[in-house]
Amino acid sequence: MRLYAVVAAGGFRRHATYRAATAAGVFTNTVFGFIVAYTYMALWDVRPRLGGYDVSEAVTYVWLGQALLMTCAMMGGGFEDELSERIRTGDIAVDLYRPADLQLWWLAGDLGRAAFHLLGRGIVPMVLGALAFDLALPRSPWTWAAFLVSVSLGVVVSFGLRYLVALSAFWLMDGAGAMQMAMLAGLFFSGMLLPLTLFPGLLGEVARALPWSSLLQVPADVFLGKRTGWGLVQAYAFQAGWAVALLLAGRLLQSVATRRVVVQGG
Repeated sequence: MRLYAVVAAGGFRRHATYRAATAAGVFTNTVFGFIVAYTYMALWDVRPRLGGYDVSEAVTYVWLGQALLMTCAMMGGGFEDELSERIRTGDIAVDLYRPADLQLWWLAGDLGRAAFHLLGRGIVPMVLGALAFDLALPRSPWTWAAFLVSVSLGVVVSFGLRYLVALSAFWLMDGAGAMQMAMLAGLFFSGMLLPLTLFPGLLGEVARALPWSSLLQVPADVFLGKRTGWGLVQAYAFQAGWAVALLLAGRLLQSVATRRVVVQGG
């Protein structure tokens, strides 16, 4: 386990070196946060308690989305680009000879990436949002702790989804199309565009049951106090269940793929 701890620390340091990109990302998240927050305020002014949120909770949801956008990689941009490219070029054959588990290696690095983005691109927009708007911030430290647990589970679910997408390059050779589809699904079904509680009828039930809801909707509801007691246990079970299922699916797909590794052009 020490090896994977080192890999996670390396993932954190790797992303910490891109200071200009981080500053630009913080600026972008903040600007979009203000735009979407005022849009939500106008919408909730017409329909108070829409989706079960008051206006303060709705605006808080907006800033949580900006804080978790990169943490849970809802638009991709994590390890999957690099892994897909290594599969396409055949460099994955070298990775398979390493004395380390392929899936755990990439998971550890992605956890380090997520930790950096939570601190580097999550805190500042949230603080600026709290200074400009009346956010519904938890008063209990236990709620903050419960939120961090939910975010951690969401990161693992996000990894599981993106790992499957990256492994598709074994068959597609170019995983760009699959990544674009995954990005669109992540934005829509995570609740990044609108809270999933606003989705009507069957669409809402399906959206809330899909793994992408673990990336934002579930952590946001934990943060806003919508999931407490048994509801919190159910939220964790939902996220953990998807995390285990996706990791097992990734393990199975990896096993099938690595039996027929093809080095393109050689």
